[in-house]
Amino acid sequence: MKFQNVAEAFNFYRAQSVEAMQQRAQQIKAEIDTNAEADIDALNIELKGIAQAKANAESRSEARKALKLFEGSGEAGKTFERDTVLESPEYRSAFLKTMLNQRLNDAETRAFNMAVEMRNDAYNTTSNSGAVLPSTMLNEILKKARTQGGLLGECRSFNVPTGISIPIATPSTKAAWHTEAAAVDSENVTLNSVTFSGFELLKVFSISEKVRRMSISAFEAYLSDELRDSVMETLDYSIVNGSGSGEATGLENGITWATTGTGKNTVEVAAATDLTYGDVIKVVAMLKRGYAQGAKWAMNNATLYNYFYTLADDTGRPLFIADLKNESIGKILGYDIVIDDNIADGVAYLGNFSKYYGFNLPEGITIESSRESSFKRGVIDYRAMAIADAKPLIAEAFVKLNKKQS
Repeated sequence: MKFQNVAEAFNFYRAQSVEAMQQRAQQIKAEIDTNAEADIDALNIELKGIAQAKANAESRSEARKALKLFEGSGEAGKTFERDTVLESPEYRSAFLKTMLNQRLNDAETRAFNMAVEMRNDAYNTTSNSGAVLPSTMLNEILKKARTQGGLLGECRSFNVPTGISIPIATPSTKAAWHTEAAAVDSENVTLNSVTFSGFELLKVFSISEKVRRMSISAFEAYLSDELRDSVMETLDYSIVNGSGSGEATGLENGITWATTGTGKNTVEVAAATDLTYGDVIKVVAMLKRGYAQGAKWAMNNATLYNYFYTLADDTGRPLFIADLKNESIGKILGYDIVIDDNIADGVAYLGNFSKYYGFNLPEGITIESSRESSFKRGVIDYRAMAIADAKPLIAEAFVKLNKKQS
């Protein structure tokens, strides 16, 4: 088909698909390359019309995508489910805008109000800017906390209501060979259970009023770092040293450590005595086989290099094997090592933390802002609060080495 001008070609092709335009452009190119008698002027007019029609189609497509951002922003627009509202992009945006005292659109307002109403039973506040941390931010904080080392990255996480007894599976006895037609007594399985309490973790931090000029992404990054470094750091400390009174129960206080008797689970080395290869073997021997699968050592950096690094057996084979290939710390007698500076010098735990030590965050982290308490100083106070607990799930899943300090 021959067109008199570019406008005529544009009007012809604008109703066609982009794929059809591209196909015709390829045909024109082939004709120009192979046909010496082709009408070059007419073909150039057609090509220019195709190019304009293609650009027009792409612009209309981008406009449709942009318009989708505004769909559902009215009262009759997008609806939210109570179970998933914390995961929605609208709630995340509403949460950060509220913290920055910025205006919300209709969809963000509905998402924010639903989330606050849903959590009213758990958190009662007179502030209209109190809200639960969005799921995406909480998951990111937990992910970063886990990748920074320490026992928090190894322990089992729960998200269950406080006061509920949770059954915990333990290694069961193996099957037995059976004589044909003989009766077999059923095994009475004893279930272990754990009940998490609800202790408050609280952190208050203040930032300048100029935070209102920060971008949402910058404020989100700042808030995530602040919460990870404060709330999660406290929880990590409690995993080791928590007393269980008004706070989480740590390994040190949640298990009865004994050096003698049937409940022996500790090897103790006197301050004046050097740690030996045999002492470490004794620790491993105390851990029951069912709990040994997936077990890891936990100690601080000083303990690893002051006591374990130079140990070797009678043949000179080192106890500690550095893992340079996988860029991890290494192994001791085949068990991976977790470095946690909250553990005391000379103390090392061996156990399956991923199964038998747990922490619980039933309601995530609540953030509230206030401009009243620091009115004269021109700063905004932010309060982060979490209902949390942590404790050993099965005491016999852990053993301990204690090299006393002088």
